[in-house]
Amino acid sequence: MILAAGRGERMRPLTDHTPKPLLVVGDQPLIVHLLRALVNAGFTRVVINLAHLGEQIATYLGDGSAYGVALIYSRESPALETAGGIARALPYLGTEPFVVVNGDIWTDYDFVPLRRNGLMSNRLAHLVLVENPPQHAQGDFCLDRVDTASRVGRVYDGDTGRLTFSGIGCYHPALFAGMTEVAPTRLAPILRTAMKMNKVSGEKLQGQWFDVGTPERLSELNILLKRAQHGC
Repeated sequence: MILAAGRGERMRPLTDHTPKPLLVVGDQPLIVHLLRALVNAGFTRVVINLAHLGEQIATYLGDGSAYGVALIYSRESPALETAGGIARALPYLGTEPFVVVNGDIWTDYDFVPLRRNGLMSNRLAHLVLVENPPQHAQGDFCLDRVDTASRVGRVYDGDTGRLTFSGIGCYHPALFAGMTEVAPTRLAPILRTAMKMNKVSGEKLQGQWFDVGTPERLSELNILLKRAQHGC
C-alpha cells in the first residue's frame, strides 16, 4: 500500500493544486519512483489511498498496467490519518502481512527482502528506520542490537539512541483489529502498544532516503539527483 491521502500543508503552495505524490523528482513523480521500486521487487498489486486532490493520482496512474502492476484505490473523505487509512483499506489488503510506504518519500531501499521475509514469527509490525534527519533530530523509536545475519532487531519506545521511522513498514492485519470504526487515527500510538508486547521488529535502512516534506527539501533532492546523474 502507498499512502497518498495527505494534504501536504508544509509543501504549500505546490500542493494547492497538485497532490504531493505527483510532485516531480528527477524526471517523474514521487509516486512513480515508489511504484517502480515495488514492481522491481516483485509486487504485483498495490493499494493507494486517496483524499486531497486524489483523483489526479487516479487519473495519472490509471489501473497500473502501464507500470506492470494492478492498482486499487481506497478513497477517503476526510483523510483518515495513517492508521485510519490502512484500516479502511484492509478489505483490499487481505489476511496476510502487507507492506506500506509513505507516498512522500524518495529512497533507493531494496524492497525485495521485505517482500520475501515479511514479518518474524509472532510480530505485528516491522519498521524500517533511518538516521535522524535535521528536521526530525529527536527521532521516533529505538532499535535493539541488530542481528548481523538478518539485520533485524527489536524496536522499542526509548529515550536514547532513537532513529526515525522511514515511512516504510510491514504490518499484520491483526495490528488494526481493535479499529472497529474507521476514523482518523494515528499509527504511532498503535505501534507503541505493540512494542510494549514485544511485537515490533525493525531494521536500519541501508541506502538513501529523503522525506520530501517541504519545497526546500524537494529542490534539494532534485539538485542531488541532477548532480548524481552527471557524475558530480
